Amino acid sequence: MKSAVETLNPTRVRLTVEVPFEELKDSLDAAYKKINQQVTVKGFRKGKVPARVIDQRFGRGAVLEEAVNDALPKFYTEAVNEAEINPLGQPEVDITELKDGETLNFTAEVDVRPAIEIPDYSGIEVEVDEIEVSDEDVEKSVEQLRTRFASTSPVERAATEGDVVTIDLEAKVDGEVLADGVAEGVQYTIGSGELLEGIDEAVTGLEAGGEATFTSQLKGGSAEGKDAEVSVKVTQVAARELPELDDEFAQMASEFDTLDALKADSRKRLENMKQYDQATQAQERVLEKLLELVEVPIPEKLLEDEINTRKHNLEHHQLGQMGLDLAKYLEIQGKTEEEFVAETKEQAVKGIKTQFVLDELVNKEKLNVSQEELTEHLMRRAASSGMSPDQFAQAVVEGGQVPMLVGEVARGKALAVVVEASTVKDTKGEIVDMSDDEDEAEESAEGSAAATGDEDKTEA
Repeated sequence: MKSAVETLNPTRVRLTVEVPFEELKDSLDAAYKKINQQVTVKGFRKGKVPARVIDQRFGRGAVLEEAVNDALPKFYTEAVNEAEINPLGQPEVDITELKDGETLNFTAEVDVRPAIEIPDYSGIEVEVDEIEVSDEDVEKSVEQLRTRFASTSPVERAATEGDVVTIDLEAKVDGEVLADGVAEGVQYTIGSGELLEGIDEAVTGLEAGGEATFTSQLKGGSAEGKDAEVSVKVTQVAARELPELDDEFAQMASEFDTLDALKADSRKRLENMKQYDQATQAQERVLEKLLELVEVPIPEKLLEDEINTRKHNLEHHQLGQMGLDLAKYLEIQGKTEEEFVAETKEQAVKGIKTQFVLDELVNKEKLNVSQEELTEHLMRRAASSGMSPDQFAQAVVEGGQVPMLVGEVARGKALAVVVEASTVKDTKGEIVDMSDDEDEAEESAEGSAAATGDEDKTEA
């Protein structure tokens, strides 16, 4: 077999392949065997029909077609390896010449990873928010914990903000009560914003037994998005009673003996959260700077596929779970379809560019992924997907997605290398040491790669 490669543009090549006919022998034998198992010829046992009879009865062309279809993937792979290219997606194959007993010639056009030059990134500088936890932040955190341990007790007075009311609801559209528009015994905290718009105003000031009517746009159900006339009846008003902020509360709500110890722990937790947020912010801004430094041609077919994948996932997974379609989503977001398409394309370009650049960094820095690192990443992905580690691992193996996960971890390590080499300052001008945040950098990049990881699946 002889092959040659022609560069059509920075992201696409054409392979020209010439195959001597004798190299098709194994595929021809396999073709005759396959056809033998599928046909019945009078006078011959099944599977024992001679080749010459198959040629006479069914045509040599049918055998050649079966043999070529069997052989093409092997010859294409050999040509790809010989040319040392990194193909993306499936090739467009054209058989240019097929002479029985002489030769098979074909061309294959395919998108390839562009050659990328990674510049010196040690000069990257970014600014991030400083880590500052105020006394007010701590008090707010403790107050949220206090709210979780609140109790309620019925009261004989008008409902006010913060009260828990038990209500019956009935929704009508065009004067007709909806089949799914009736609910009884619903508990609602006034001011929480967890039910229909307008309900806070309707129930505030009502005592048990009080009724009101208001108009609101339905958030779900059979008449989602339509304006409904909603009748609400308050059957009970209950006041929320917060526990006293003292050592006894600390012992009830935590493992600490004193309120001061609980507050100190809350401050430490908030500092850790802000430190993680700061690290994530640094990673995102360093990545943005890195992408600005690198010129990356984007394969058109890969970009088209990525845009379609993102749109499909939004419409059929994310919005489907929320009971929305794309038109309603765009209406809520206040966007036109053209704006949505432009944003999706921008996100897809960034996702592909991120993967290409980080993959090139993995090669440049000769980064490897250990079994321990892969296992840790798998555990994080399992937790975020709501599956057990065993279930997630089984799904990954059965779906052939192990290489994709390895790629995500490797890209995380590549981004961590760039972050550590960059200069990160907070808003006070203080240098932020990112060397201790390598795990966070890798995890953030892994998440970014996971969000745009469909490109891995397109590689041959």
